[in-house]
Amino acid sequence: MTSLTVSMPAYNEEANIAKMIDLVREKVGPLVDDLEIVVVNDGSRDRTAEIVQEISAQDPRVRLINHPVNQGYGAAVRDAIWAASKELILLIDSDLQFDPEELGHFLPRIKEADLVIGYRYARSDPWYRALFGHGWSWLVNLLFGYTARDVDCAFKLFKREVIDTIQVESRGATFSAEFLVRAKKAGFKIVEEPVSHYPRPAGSQTGARLDVILRAFRELFKLRWRMWTERKDGRTQKKPGA
Repeated sequence: MTSLTVSMPAYNEEANIAKMIDLVREKVGPLVDDLEIVVVNDGSRDRTAEIVQEISAQDPRVRLINHPVNQGYGAAVRDAIWAASKELILLIDSDLQFDPEELGHFLPRIKEADLVIGYRYARSDPWYRALFGHGWSWLVNLLFGYTARDVDCAFKLFKREVIDTIQVESRGATFSAEFLVRAKKAGFKIVEEPVSHYPRPAGSQTGARLDVILRAFRELFKLRWRMWTERKDGRTQKKPGA
């Protein structure tokens, strides 16, 4: 029996969220035996929360977690993941840039690994976002050893054992990097799988703002220092049985 939580962060996604939930129910539902959808509304200023509440009232598989104020993408992702109750967890953005049906390519691979990490083989973002994304992944791999080709790709499938084992302190832009680095260091097996990426049909992104980028770099180097300190102190998180 395959049980799966689809974890989705959402910020000002009133134009996309209902369609995204419908796509998950339509395309992911037939692939698993037990489906849960967790949406974290990260302090949206539009009707995102109200729309999810309306859907949840009709479908108990859909659950809303509400941040009264915006805490940032990393915090929304973290809360969406750690709220999951099923044995497998799929992290996917709610902006319709990923096709949830591609989970069908990921499920067979989770049998051979603990995490299946997507990488966008043809990224449908402005050139500067793609450039920053490639540079960010390169820097993470330089600082921590090879981790993933596309660190921040928001299409990740992993086993519940991962979040039951590791702790991730970051609630900011370095969340995905810390999540993967700690999973790797704990001994979990990571494999990668290509995933399609589509233009955002509505709404806007905030990740390319200069202040967000500068804060991300500061957080990443703090993470590197923190993990060096942990290693010297002998504090590690290990996969059970490793």
